[in-house]
Amino acid sequence: MLSQVGFTEVPGKGSHTNWVHPLYSGKITISGKDGADAKRYQEKEVKQAIEEAEGKEKDE
Repeated sequence: MLSQVGFTEVPGKGSHTNWVHPLYSGKITISGKDGADAKRYQEKEVKQAIEEAEGKEKDE
């Protein structure tokens, strides 16, 4: 989902992956392997990051 809205995956330590976006003022760290269910707080963080990036994209 993150890659579909312009985030780029940066390898993390172990089973963690980091995601960055040029219009998002931070990074998102997702734990767990691909296909595993995300934790509730991670879902919330992803949603907020997408909203921030899309909001800044519309402003430009």
